[in-house]
Amino acid sequence: MSKHVSPYGSWKSPITADLLASTYVTLDELRVDGDDVYWNELRPNDKGRNVIVQRKPDGTLTDITPPGFSARTRVHEYGGGCYLVHNGTIYFSNYTDQRLYRQDPGSDPSPLTPPVDMRYADSIIDPRRNRIISVREDHTLKTPQAVTTIVSLGIERGGEGKILVSGNDFYSTPRLNNDGSKLAWLTWKHPNMPWDGTELWVANVKPDGSLDKSEKVAGGLEESIYQPEWSPDGALYFSSDRSGWWNLYRQHNNQIEPLYPMEAEFGLPQWGFGSHTFVFDSSNQIICAYTKDGIWHLASLNPTKKTLRPIETRISQILWGNLAEKNGTVFLIGGSATEPSSIVKIDLSTKETEILHQSREITVDKEYLSIPNSIEFPTENGRTAFAFFYPPKNPEYEAPQGERPPLLVVSHGGPTSFSPSTLRYEIQYWTSRGIGVVDVNYGGSTGYGREYRKRLNDNWGIVDVQDCVNATRYLASRREADGDRLGIRGGSAGGYTTLCALAFTSTFKAGARYFGVSDLELLAKDTHKFESRYLDKLVGPYPKRRDIYRARSPIYHVDGISSALILFQGLEDKVVSPDQSEKIFEAVKAKGLPVAYIAYEWEQHGFRRAENIKRSYEAELYFYSKIFQFNLAEQMEPVTIENLDAKGARPATPPMEITETL
Repeated sequence: MSKHVSPYGSWKSPITADLLASTYVTLDELRVDGDDVYWNELRPNDKGRNVIVQRKPDGTLTDITPPGFSARTRVHEYGGGCYLVHNGTIYFSNYTDQRLYRQDPGSDPSPLTPPVDMRYADSIIDPRRNRIISVREDHTLKTPQAVTTIVSLGIERGGEGKILVSGNDFYSTPRLNNDGSKLAWLTWKHPNMPWDGTELWVANVKPDGSLDKSEKVAGGLEESIYQPEWSPDGALYFSSDRSGWWNLYRQHNNQIEPLYPMEAEFGLPQWGFGSHTFVFDSSNQIICAYTKDGIWHLASLNPTKKTLRPIETRISQILWGNLAEKNGTVFLIGGSATEPSSIVKIDLSTKETEILHQSREITVDKEYLSIPNSIEFPTENGRTAFAFFYPPKNPEYEAPQGERPPLLVVSHGGPTSFSPSTLRYEIQYWTSRGIGVVDVNYGGSTGYGREYRKRLNDNWGIVDVQDCVNATRYLASRREADGDRLGIRGGSAGGYTTLCALAFTSTFKAGARYFGVSDLELLAKDTHKFESRYLDKLVGPYPKRRDIYRARSPIYHVDGISSALILFQGLEDKVVSPDQSEKIFEAVKAKGLPVAYIAYEWEQHGFRRAENIKRSYEAELYFYSKIFQFNLAEQMEPVTIENLDAKGARPATPPMEITETL
């Protein structure tokens, strides 16, 4: 079949904003209880509600969380670890009131904790003492910040909780050994984030449930410990980056020994609670997931022989530590470049892989999917940075001869996070219309070792921007992109990188910023406890280095912006407040540049409602069509773009030296 000849950006695609917004769920928090598998679904089509789903061995799916409830905790604001399952009974945090509920099979949820502002996460069952052990974040005290502790409460009567461990800024991952005689946990303090430095502690658990003889096992200010776990034979295992890479270790004969040293990551940044990158099939077989060069792998590790064997599977990405095991079967949430995130079952004896449930129905032919190319490219100071490049692809279209495509640079959030190569229709939305995408794992991203992660220390707004700029240089030099039609988009921390790229370089003609920072000083003074000292390492101590905060805040450097900008914001965002969007909008508008601002009621840090997700993608595409000057293949609701006819937006010129600007 002959192809239509049409300019890049104007191709008609079956991957619509409706498809992005309303025909998928986000899968997370995988659990196994008996023969049943559970997970938590974020449903945009149900006003962003989180529902715990049960899958029986015969494939029967049951929504456990009834209407009126949403399984989600706000500890650290990012949550995670919001529920546990024990013998068919669910214990979960409800979003609207943050109370912990118990839900017996066939029954409605009943509250275990009182109606006060105390939040719970990362809970476990102590069956010997008939209690729950949980991380608690207490917002009822008259203290400058919430108080985090580890508490216990009865599984029948509940209560606020009895404090077991206290005195530090943060706690996570309380884990009991099999006979309930020892408790392990992680802790850290300001200004560290958990990927900077944590401590692993262990205490004896007395018959009455109190703790005795607490001691530090590993960790410190410059060592990040992840996922303490007790093996079936009672040894303590964990991941540590003491070598520069999150590798697996165990405590053996009061010594810490590495299991399989390699330049790969067996850990994750603990933005949320409850993730697992390794599980035990037996005392002598660990099923583990690790990432190397941005690609995830599944393997079996023998801790006695210290051998690692790959487990071959078509699932190339294991998402955010969602790994579980039961009787020789591995369960995970993962996907690939052509398959969306799914609940996956792998038989360890036969290696047979079965998809149990998918995040969306596959309604688009694979011919429309752009397969990412893993690229390495030179960046500042003789270093190398990493990205996934998605070239335009649509089997029905080709561009006029000689035309090069527009390119969108994606700067991920975090910034201590990473971009996977799993099928994401939110990227294919652009590529199937003839717009290239480069998803940059800039310096500071996870998955490339501690030193790569530390590149961003003292350099947020510099290194990330340089890497995004150099990704465009690399692709433009290979004639993969039109250097005069470059855009950059990002949310949260990626939204800050987007604004910095517009304010401190002249590389991009357009930017789309989702709930991103425009004023670092405002963020330092007005954000939640978990991230309240994050900027100490990324930027500098505040208010001592207030000069740097102002120097790197785009709101004070609007004069440097010569590009068009569209902003999106949730009006209930507690991480980045709406006034950060409003200030940058008014400043860019006053300068006479094309700018648009779309805000949503009921949305927080990240959009969860289908109608708002749809509106955002269509609005962004409409915006690019006006700035990059291509016709849309379909009609969509217009966007009010201030100063649309302004001459301020100009073609890109070579980027200036960012370090000199700042």
